[in-house]
Amino acid sequence: MRLVTGPPGPRVVLDGRPVTVLSSADYLGLADHPRVREAAADATLRWGAGAGPIRPGRATLLIHHRLQERLAATLRTESALLAGSGYLAAIAAVCGLGRAGTTILVDEHVGPALADACRLAHGETVPFHHGDADQVAWELAGAAGRGPLPAVVVTESVFARDGDVAPLLELCEAARRGRARLVVDESHAIGCLGPDGRGALAEAGLDGEADVVVCSLGTALGSCGGMIAGDADVLDEIAHGATALSASAAPSPAASAAALAALGLIGDRGRRVAKLQANAGVLRDALAAQGLAAAASTTHLMSLDAGDEAAARGMAEAALAEGVLVEPIGRPLLGAGTARVQVRVMSSHAHEELREAAQALGRAALRAGLAAASDSGVAPAPRVFDVEARAAA
Repeated sequence: MRLVTGPPGPRVVLDGRPVTVLSSADYLGLADHPRVREAAADATLRWGAGAGPIRPGRATLLIHHRLQERLAATLRTESALLAGSGYLAAIAAVCGLGRAGTTILVDEHVGPALADACRLAHGETVPFHHGDADQVAWELAGAAGRGPLPAVVVTESVFARDGDVAPLLELCEAARRGRARLVVDESHAIGCLGPDGRGALAEAGLDGEADVVVCSLGTALGSCGGMIAGDADVLDEIAHGATALSASAAPSPAASAAALAALGLIGDRGRRVAKLQANAGVLRDALAAQGLAAAASTTHLMSLDAGDEAAARGMAEAALAEGVLVEPIGRPLLGAGTARVQVRVMSSHAHEELREAAQALGRAALRAGLAAASDSGVAPAPRVFDVEARAAA
């Protein structure tokens, strides 16, 4: 485990040497913002270091209540609940709704939190092809007679794997027609997309349309913890049915106050959101100039195909030798032969810094033997669910 000294940011000192960070989920650089730090310190002095055994739904600290109200207002939902982490929020939401007798449809590209949640839930989990709303509609039609409980459709809005955006309008329509509940993880979209950084659902004009929204407070909000938002009766059902909430601590007062301060900064005329999106465009163009295409991504989160895990690790090590920190990902998240080198942009990066980092990644790819594959320009054909073929089978 390498050691970072000093506060988080677009550049850190790693094992005694400065590096450019392209692996942080602190997309807006708020973890080290003075107002966020001051809010965390003040909350610790007022409410203490931990939340103790207090849980939302039974009793809650005032700072938790304020944050829940602000999150619900931001997401245009009736209510919100806090969880100890984004991971626990995902587990609670899916397991709270996916009881025995429930069909759970999950996009095959969801990240580890939602994937684990579907495995832990007592319902029957059915993966669907990435972004394929037609298959969701077909599966929901087949699930209608399986039991009295509504099916659950699970997706990320911005996928952690490749940075692409889910077809949220089509998924919402399929869920409504199939009388299913839609769970959307906005962890990589809140603060990064949509008006005032309110997420991908808001960008698609779908405020309040998902039954449940889950989000990590440790991404663009620069804090830690998680939240679940939706109608009050749905959240009550989750709160009483999910041990991920009842058997875990709430976020600390410091983390809650930090997230609350960050929400105020995100809504500051959208300047940080615009800067993040502009930086993403700069890096995407600079990577393309090096023959490194992140074709699936339209956001601040990108990934570069690396083939196998050894090659991904090799490129990441070569990049670190060049002074750029990126993250290799592979099995069990992606499967054999589909390893990635993941690249994440922050709004606090300078344009020239991103261009220099892209050049370093180009050299790292050459050293790892990946440049020729990346420069092929051949994107994998998307899989489209064929309703007629499935029916014939």
